[in-house]
Amino acid sequence: MKERKKRTPQQKIISGFITTVCLAVFIYASYGLIDAYFQYKKNDQVVKDVQEIFYQDSEKEDLTASIQPSTKGTSTVRSGFEELLKVNEDTVGWITIEDTKIDYPIMQTDNNTDYLRTSFYGDDLLAGSLFLDYRNDLTSGENRNLIVYGHRMKDGSMFEHLEKYLDEDFFHSHSSFTFDTLYESYEAEVFAVYNTMIDFNYIQTDFQSDGEYGRLIDEMRERSLYEADIEVGEDDMILTLSTCEYTLDPDDSRLVLQAKLSKK
Repeated sequence: MKERKKRTPQQKIISGFITTVCLAVFIYASYGLIDAYFQYKKNDQVVKDVQEIFYQDSEKEDLTASIQPSTKGTSTVRSGFEELLKVNEDTVGWITIEDTKIDYPIMQTDNNTDYLRTSFYGDDLLAGSLFLDYRNDLTSGENRNLIVYGHRMKDGSMFEHLEKYLDEDFFHSHSSFTFDTLYESYEAEVFAVYNTMIDFNYIQTDFQSDGEYGRLIDEMRERSLYEADIEVGEDDMILTLSTCEYTLDPDDSRLVLQAKLSKK
């Protein structure tokens, strides 16, 4: 039987160092997984709580039935948002898409960063919240392109399920969804879905002319993976849903869904 070679002191130090590094990496990775787990659990609970507030007193169809004086300008606020506004005055709307997890409040402040990592309750949260572009003014009646941003979470929450629209069957079978603001209820009819780099200004809100707006709509339709049988013109208001996309570029590509808005 061969004798086992005794390790030199130097070899022992190196072996110990490697073991320590591996253990540190394991602990760090475990902490990351545990933290992610609790982040997802926290987000899930926040969503359930907010949905309960929103739906507890009435069906969504009743949102247009009564109004109250507005604290957000001269327009009147629909009564269905009363309880949400008591909790967070940054609430400006709600979006629901069937057969997805998208059933969330929409927030807005004077910038596009506050709700990137902030929950409806104002806590730090990796998932953040859905939020309306700060340039959009829901009280003006002059919006052409309303833009809502949201993260894509691995548990399917926030805007992850927008990816379902990349499937042609889903695109056509879920051609409309509900979009509510403090002041109006809309049917959103989907006319475009595509991946794009941020050098395409799909989030443009200021237009010098009707023609400029019309040309942007035309380009949106041309970029769409699928064709929708919906007329969209210069007099129409559209909704743009924007989230991250990783196949074109890990940092500067986006998944975009766009819909024509019609008041209910």
